[in-house]
Amino acid sequence: MATNPKPTTKPNNPNFSSGPCSKRPGYDVANLDIGTLGRSHRSSVGKAALARACLDTAEILGLPEGYRVGVVPASDTGAVEMIMWSVLGQRPVDIFAWESFGRDWLTDATKQLTLDEVNTYTADYGLLPDMTQANPDNDCIFTWNGTTAGVKVPNADWISDARSGLTICDATSAVFAMDMPWEKLDVVTYSWQKVLGGEGAHGMLILSPRAVERLETYTPPWPMPKIFRMTKGGKLVEGIFRGETINTPSMLCVADYLDALDWVRSIGGLPGSIAKSEANLEVLSGFVQSRSWAHFLAQDATQVSNTSVCLTLDLEPDQVKQIVKLLDTEAVAYDIGAYRDAPPGLRIWCGATVEASDLKVLLPWLDWAHAEVSH
Repeated sequence: MATNPKPTTKPNNPNFSSGPCSKRPGYDVANLDIGTLGRSHRSSVGKAALARACLDTAEILGLPEGYRVGVVPASDTGAVEMIMWSVLGQRPVDIFAWESFGRDWLTDATKQLTLDEVNTYTADYGLLPDMTQANPDNDCIFTWNGTTAGVKVPNADWISDARSGLTICDATSAVFAMDMPWEKLDVVTYSWQKVLGGEGAHGMLILSPRAVERLETYTPPWPMPKIFRMTKGGKLVEGIFRGETINTPSMLCVADYLDALDWVRSIGGLPGSIAKSEANLEVLSGFVQSRSWAHFLAQDATQVSNTSVCLTLDLEPDQVKQIVKLLDTEAVAYDIGAYRDAPPGLRIWCGATVEASDLKVLLPWLDWAHAEVSH
C-alpha cells in the first residue's frame, strides 16, 4: 500500500487568515510606542499620533494633492456606511457586486436607504460583472478586491476621467497591496487589519476634492447618526482628517497602526509592500499550475487577487473541511477555509505581512492533506 509521508517542516508563522490578518514579520507588541496610553485622544500627544496616522498614510500611498485621510469608527464597514449615508441620493447609483461585501452595500442602498435609482450589476463568485456598464453621470460603488471571492478589478480604465458622479471604492484588502489609480477614485475605504495586519474596530476614509464638494453641497433627506456626520454648517469638519476623530479611538490600536506604517517604509514603502504580495501570489500560482486538483476561484487570470487567494479543490465539501481541520490541528495553517457564503475551498492570505518562505513550506502540507482525505 502506498504511504503518504507527513512533511516535517512547518511554517514559522501559520497565520494565513484573511482578516484579521497576520502581524508583520518580527512584530512584538512590547516594541510599540505606547506613550499615548492612558492619555486623552484629544491631548497633544493623542492628537499628534492620530494626525500622524493620517499624514503618514497619505505620504506612503502617494495620494494626490487635496485628498484627505481620516480615521473613522467601525472598520471598513463603518467607513463605507458613513460615506453611503452621507453622499448618496443626489444621483442614480451603479452598484457592482460579485461577492458578499459588495452585496452588503447593494442591500444597504436598496433596503435601508431605499434609493429610487439603483442600477445593479452582479456576478457569481469567481467572476466580475461588466464594469464598462458604469455610467459616468451616476455615482458608482464597487469593491476593488473581493476578499471573499479572490477576484480583483485589474484596472480602472472603465472609469471616465470626465465623470460627474462619484466613484466609491471599498478597497480594504487592496490598499498597500495593489496599485490604486487615485485620480479615478473619489472615495476609498479600508481597514487596518488587512494588508497591514493591524487591529480591528477602526476604518480609514480617503476623500478626493470632488467627494468633499459633494459633502458640502448636498444634504441627504434622512436622519444622520452622529458617527456619520462629517459636515457642520455646510462645511467639512476638517478636524476629522487631522486626527480629531468623531468618537474615542483605541490609542493602542493607533500605536499598532503606526508601527505597521513604519514597517512598510522599512521594506521599501508602497512598492515594496506590493512586491511582497505579488511574490506571495506567485508561490501559490506555481502550485496551482502544477496540481490538477487545485484551481483559482477567479476565472480570469488577470483578475486573480494577490491578497485573498481563493482556491477550489476537486473534492467534496466535507473533504475540503477535513483539509482545513487537518492543517489547523497540525498547527500548519489557521483559518484558511473559504468564506461561509463562497463556494467550498481554501482562502489563503498573501498580503505583505505573510512571508513567501512560509507559503513555500505550506505547499507540501497541502499535498499531504489532499492525499489524506482523497485516498
